[in-house]
Amino acid sequence: MRFRAKIVDLACLNHFSRVINTIAKLAKTCTLRLTVSKLYFILSDKVANGGVSMWCELCQGNFFDEFQMEGVAAEHNEIYLELVPENLSRALKTAQSAKAVKIKLTNKHCPCLRVAVELPSFSSSSRIVTHDIPVGVIPRRLWNDFREPSVPDFDVSIYLPVLKTMKSVVERMKNLSNSIVIEANLSGEMNLKIETDLVSVTTHFKDLGNPPWASEDGYQSSAQGRDLESMAEARIDIKKLQQLLAGQQVNPTKALCNIVSKRIVHFILLHEDVSLQYFIPALA
Repeated sequence: MRFRAKIVDLACLNHFSRVINTIAKLAKTCTLRLTVSKLYFILSDKVANGGVSMWCELCQGNFFDEFQMEGVAAEHNEIYLELVPENLSRALKTAQSAKAVKIKLTNKHCPCLRVAVELPSFSSSSRIVTHDIPVGVIPRRLWNDFREPSVPDFDVSIYLPVLKTMKSVVERMKNLSNSIVIEANLSGEMNLKIETDLVSVTTHFKDLGNPPWASEDGYQSSAQGRDLESMAEARIDIKKLQQLLAGQQVNPTKALCNIVSKRIVHFILLHEDVSLQYFIPALA
């Protein structure tokens, strides 16, 4: 099992750094799945226990100048590692003006991702700062626990308003309640609501547009034949929503959410070469 990669391009490095920062804000620990063409950051708290889950996918070719890996076996050419994304994020913070960053899977006293940051220096020799990030190697028999979550059979799918706007609304509401109701319909309308014994506040968004999910796309939805005005809603933990919005360092080109009434809200944030899915289960 081997893995080594190198980033030389500064724009790619900073972009990669922002993606890792976002993930560090969303997950204390996560699984890094390495394949020949992609990296995945996976968080699968059991939704049944009220946990969120996350699936973030990057094409390695858009970030790395060199990328070599050999998985656990020829027919299972993948590597699954458990890591604390905050540690990786910290290591990359030292790399903001680096000439190159090399990442390598090593095994000195325990398995580690070694991040070697080559910094520009005034003399002919370069300075290299090395970070060893402990990781756990996940055995092959557990890989099935980390499959891509299936897209739920949603009632409504809608584009999100500008995330900055949504974030400031949610931050104000967070001081008033622990939960928030997200409701939306197929006419491009979405409301964020909180209701407590003392106060009820609703913010309305209009003309957001609904994604044209084609059924041949594999996205079968129970939205077909649904009344366009009728709202699908789910009450979720406001802190989990705020965490998603506050963690966004990658400005998505498309952001949308799917609502399964009273069950789950599924967010999808797309940026040219990164896609992030985030599932927040509804509160009872």
